[in-house]
Amino acid sequence: MNYRFTLLHSLYHWTLKWVAHPRASRMLFFISFIESSIFLIPPDVLMIPMVIAEPKKWFRFALITTAASVLGGVAGYYIGYWLWETAGKAVIAFYGLSDAMMIVQIKYEANAFAAIFTAALTPIPYKVFTITAGLFHISLMTLIFASIIGRGLRFFTVAWLVGKFGEPVKEFIEKYFDILTVITAALLIGGFIVVRWLI
Repeated sequence: MNYRFTLLHSLYHWTLKWVAHPRASRMLFFISFIESSIFLIPPDVLMIPMVIAEPKKWFRFALITTAASVLGGVAGYYIGYWLWETAGKAVIAFYGLSDAMMIVQIKYEANAFAAIFTAALTPIPYKVFTITAGLFHISLMTLIFASIIGRGLRFFTVAWLVGKFGEPVKEFIEKYFDILTVITAALLIGGFIVVRWLI
């Protein structure tokens, strides 16, 4: 787990470096896309500072993040559907979640829409559910609609709140940046633990 935390910390700060870049919107799209299938850092890490910098563009940034994340979810679906042996299995193993596969399958059998929606909305690793949705041949439309609602609710709510209360949020982040970094890491790691042991 230590190497994952170190990797998370490095990727987190690498992601933040793109906030002021002229092509930040493109990077937001890219990170949102790959986070849905392979990347560790959630797009919120980049979207929130971008909204703070340009609060009037909160809707645009939320739309980019949501659209790219759902498209990335579809890519993750096909990794599980077509490339499980060559790529999907390796991604799941990297995150230490190979033992959780049967549990995820049971959740799909109970209510696939609810399982994907929950992963799309919460810190539970969404990528695990997009890849396994393809592996277990869950309806692609179920994945898309659950992802649009879950990811949209998450990113538009966060972007709107940050856009509305941008300056206080900015001051809070700057004051407690190190603590928030640890909390972000804890939420991400906690999400993986939930998938592995609790759900």
